[in-house]
Amino acid sequence: MRKPWIVGVLLAAVLLGGCGDPSSGAEAAPPPEVPRASVTTQQRAPASASPSAAPSAPPAKAPSVLYLGDSLAMEAQKVLGQELRGELRATYTSAPYSGTTLCDYLEGTGERSLVPDGDKAAALVRRLRPDFVVLQFWGNAWGYTPCMDGITHDASPQRYFARYAADMKRLADQISGAGDARIVWVLQGPDPITPDRVRRVNALYEEQAAASGELVADAGRAVSASGARYSWVQYLPCTAYEHAHDEYCTQPGRDRTALHRDDDYLHFCLAPTTSTPKPCPVRSPGILRIALEITRLIRENP
Repeated sequence: MRKPWIVGVLLAAVLLGGCGDPSSGAEAAPPPEVPRASVTTQQRAPASASPSAAPSAPPAKAPSVLYLGDSLAMEAQKVLGQELRGELRATYTSAPYSGTTLCDYLEGTGERSLVPDGDKAAALVRRLRPDFVVLQFWGNAWGYTPCMDGITHDASPQRYFARYAADMKRLADQISGAGDARIVWVLQGPDPITPDRVRRVNALYEEQAAASGELVADAGRAVSASGARYSWVQYLPCTAYEHAHDEYCTQPGRDRTALHRDDDYLHFCLAPTTSTPKPCPVRSPGILRIALEITRLIRENP
């Protein structure tokens, strides 16, 4: 019974690398379509139509938002920016690095990190002075990044969760010490290989937010089946918006849309993964659902 589990973990590792292998991503020069954080700030745009069922007025003060994370943030960064600018007239900067985890964004990690010093969370907060810092991390469980010191969920779940909680607090403290931004922890969707791991990582996010007055965006619920929050699914029923836009309802005859490709259970981009990290180049229902939930949370917490 253990062999399929191991194969699944190895497959997941390949998939994480495919969306952004750390050896070819964060430390290498990014492709033109994925500029560094220092040049990805996008100014406010006029409000545009949104997929939300009942559009609401943007907040009186347009927010500035910084988006950090791993390969899930890498693929979603363009869509989230479109929603934040269109719905909230936000100023938006994204600086995700595929294959990373929380410790990569900590200052003081030096060469043990996949994120350069200029793009550390606190460094960006000091430079950009955002109102919100959105953190989306699936929870690197296989020790891709040197800053995890070889701690993996498979080898030692308790050490992994303890380290993850400690890094979470350190990162929140560094961000808070660098400015007045409100932190948004993004809860993740189901993991078919180790479902309890994601459940516990999400619980850590919620505990950190509750203890420090931070915010939680349950984007993972938007890509989970109703009544089965931690049961992985490849397809979900189409929403009203997805029915009205064929490109977002991938199987209208069956009243369902695809969240994942057949060969990638983790990412939500419906285009094949590549060795060069980049935003998702095709319309993908899962990415839009995640972006809408993050946007909703920021809109309701001016």
